[in-house]
Amino acid sequence: MKVLVVGSGAREHALAWRLAQSTRLTELHAAPGNPGIAMLGRCHPVRADDGDGLLALALTLDIDLAVIGPEAPLVAGVADVLRQNGVAVFGPSAEAARIEGSKSFAKDVMRAAGVATPESLSVARVPCVIKADGLASGKGVFVCRTREDLDAALPAVEAFGQRVVIEELLDGYEVSLFALCDGRRVLPLGAAQDFKRLEDGDEGPNTGGMGAYSPVMPCDGGDLVAEIHEPVLEELARRGAPFVGCLFAGLMITADGPKVLEFNARLGDPETQVLMPRIEGDLLGALAAAAAGDLSHADVALDDRAAVTVVLAAPDYPRRSDYAGAAISGLEAAEESGALVFHGGTAARDGRMITNGGRILSVTATADTIGAARDRAYAAVGLVSFEGVRFRRDIAAAAGG
Repeated sequence: MKVLVVGSGAREHALAWRLAQSTRLTELHAAPGNPGIAMLGRCHPVRADDGDGLLALALTLDIDLAVIGPEAPLVAGVADVLRQNGVAVFGPSAEAARIEGSKSFAKDVMRAAGVATPESLSVARVPCVIKADGLASGKGVFVCRTREDLDAALPAVEAFGQRVVIEELLDGYEVSLFALCDGRRVLPLGAAQDFKRLEDGDEGPNTGGMGAYSPVMPCDGGDLVAEIHEPVLEELARRGAPFVGCLFAGLMITADGPKVLEFNARLGDPETQVLMPRIEGDLLGALAAAAAGDLSHADVALDDRAAVTVVLAAPDYPRRSDYAGAAISGLEAAEESGALVFHGGTAARDGRMITNGGRILSVTATADTIGAARDRAYAAVGLVSFEGVRFRRDIAAAAGG
């Protein structure tokens, strides 16, 4: 199969890395890709949100399957452009992707599907959670436990220029739960926990994610997917928007059971970086089966190993995501240590690797336990450097194992 991976981040690199191991793969392409993906296949200078450009590329290359990584192209309808012109796509339509593109739409779907979710509030008063209704690159959620938090959150969320959503604040721990969907069926793809805050101890502003680990027990199996994903998939189909792609539930595990904080319409970043090394079976075949509308014979499972990812970010991230030109050293040493290094914001210049973004690299290690995987990941992180590098030092520290 000829595959086109759409996107340029560490999620897409991890996905391309896994797909490159498939015996079904004949050619791997990416648009626009990144230097890490370029080591696995061919990258093309077409933006992820350029539907017409991606269509022309896919038709020229005779692509068998397009796999769309980021949320913005999905919400913008790139999958529709490709699918309507005969290109098989793993990724939902714009209508189905509203489950991520509008939190108020997602709330309405969850209520109709009978899926537990935080109560909506009409007035912002502490404690509460303030959210931008639309896409915000993971930075549009503000937890307000004090009046000072609320006073800072309101202008910050209004700066996104979107409708403001106010919810009750729940106590518990968060889990990202994934499932492949063909419009009618779901195939569990495991769980991970990511670390959204910039600084150790879950302090500082929200980011796109500073690290992750997997598995998160007892959430790794299929029981929660049946409880949470299946009713939402049925409701979207009832509304004439069947969901084909990866449906990602952000859960809060509370004393009263799991509640869905949000749904996303794609694989997570950095969660993909810990799920891909654990996958057994034919992932490419499963993605193609989902795109064709029939997952009934697909076979994907997760092995028993643990995986931990640490994100290396730019000095001014998340305030800025355009840190360019700093030389990166130690990549080969990190990989020789047994770690996987997924590129998120890098560029190649004159034979050197340099920074070119906000979240620059994701360093992933696997082992029999979370503790051992964490030790290996941080040992590899210690081998990589660039000017101003910052990372959390407590990823998976409280996970045990």
